[in-house]
Amino acid sequence: MRFTNKQYVRWGDLDAFGHVNNSTYLIFAQEARYAWSKMIEMVVARAEVDFIAPIYTGDIYIDVEIWVNKIGTSSFGVTYEMKYENELLAVVKTVQVTVSMDTKKSRPLTDAESEFLNKYLES
Repeated sequence: MRFTNKQYVRWGDLDAFGHVNNSTYLIFAQEARYAWSKMIEMVVARAEVDFIAPIYTGDIYIDVEIWVNKIGTSSFGVTYEMKYENELLAVVKTVQVTVSMDTKKSRPLTDAESEFLNKYLES
């Protein structure tokens, strides 16, 4: 199963080259991930972006599809496909590490978190 979230592309997201700045794709991923999984306390340990097609306009919504690609003991991988009108724009991959907000250190996934993540697991 995949989670889909809409992200608004603002005019201010465009850079001097007239397209959405590369760093904005990670913001789109972050906002979509928060909407999907705000119940999990986590940090990003790794992020990578493959830019497929540029976005040359603001005032549009793109679709961000999210799924889990790997589940470990205290971390999990997430893939995001960003599309506009079914055109693939970018693929983002992140590794998330669950943390204790008390100790600020990594901790194992809870049973509830593992159950949630397994609903979105695709290999």
